[in-house]
Amino acid sequence: METQQHEGSSLPQAKGTTFLRTCFNGLNALSGVGILSIPFALSQGGWLSLVFLFLVAILCWYTGLLLQRCMDANPLIKTYPDIGELAFGHKGRAVICIFMYLELYLVAVEFLILEGDNLDKLFPNHDFKLGHSTIGGKQGFVLLAALVILPTTWLRSLGALAYVSAGGVLASIILVLCVLWVGAIDGVGFDEEGTLLNWSGIPTTISLLAFCYCGHAVFPTICNSMKDRSQFSKVLLVCFLTSTFTYGSTAVLGYSMYGEHLKSQVTLNLPIRKMSSKIAIYTTLINPLTKYAIIINPIATALEETCPLRNSLPISILVRTVIVVSTVIVALVIPFFSYVMAFIGSFLSITVSILLPCFCYLKIDKGSKKKSRIEVGVIVGIILVGFFIGVVGTYFSLKQIMDHLRK
Repeated sequence: METQQHEGSSLPQAKGTTFLRTCFNGLNALSGVGILSIPFALSQGGWLSLVFLFLVAILCWYTGLLLQRCMDANPLIKTYPDIGELAFGHKGRAVICIFMYLELYLVAVEFLILEGDNLDKLFPNHDFKLGHSTIGGKQGFVLLAALVILPTTWLRSLGALAYVSAGGVLASIILVLCVLWVGAIDGVGFDEEGTLLNWSGIPTTISLLAFCYCGHAVFPTICNSMKDRSQFSKVLLVCFLTSTFTYGSTAVLGYSMYGEHLKSQVTLNLPIRKMSSKIAIYTTLINPLTKYAIIINPIATALEETCPLRNSLPISILVRTVIVVSTVIVALVIPFFSYVMAFIGSFLSITVSILLPCFCYLKIDKGSKKKSRIEVGVIVGIILVGFFIGVVGTYFSLKQIMDHLRK
């Protein structure tokens, strides 16, 4: 959630993409940093909350199909904002852009928090001295990661970095295998019983799951790049089935190993002296370093287009530097990986991946005889469920963030 989900907003239109490559692009959109928090999500809701994993997957798969139908209504549609404009005019495009850019921004913040947490896990009790001041380990590693990332954001052409789909999918597979190795071979075992159901943790669980399945911002771009757009429904099915299997496996493995002791990222629970743990953490660290620039590129481009000197390189560097600095500040002030992810999932991902596809489809396909009353009823039901989950999840995630800020 996941984090690769928005890469398509900065990708060049690749005509004639094969079915297999499209599947990789779709899987990369759904298999991001969210996989790290899937075990934590299960620990919050208990074993029965696995049901919500499948329900959220089915809902998001269906709304992905609705986006495809919206695209079929007009061959000129290339991106998600185009769908918003076709449905509701310039206001529709603006609303979708705002939610997409805000989601992108907070995912970039999550990248920095993730880097700080995992580097602190690799190098514990490591403080940084800056003159007469001492900076704590996590905060210092966030700053260090930002300094490494900063030059990559100055590159305007990100075509070479954009299609890292196979690598992103491979990283998720490596993580699952490393967690399995730690449990089965490195002696941790799968002895934790866990709880059957914890109602108080369900809002957090569903919010985290929504984050994991929010690839919708990139779906129209991926669909448009296909050699045969009519095959996109099959691509969605392959991607959601595969990612659900990956997420479910990671959740069950992590919860069986650590139970209620799970941290916001499963990598933070792994025994650091084991080679499998180091591989998992290093794999986790590399992805954000390569993808941060792709994530913020659409935001930077949108801001640059509002400047009088839009083609000026110094202006471009200044805008991108300011974005990086601001994400560092947010990451240092609110360094709560799982709660920020839950907020993104409940407020932004629910809106972008569940509510807006339904509204756009109902508006674009208004008056069509193809829609049955049952289908309209199902879509209205999805909207009501989405609103409820969004409101409750947003309230609980903000409450948890505020509670931790007061400590």
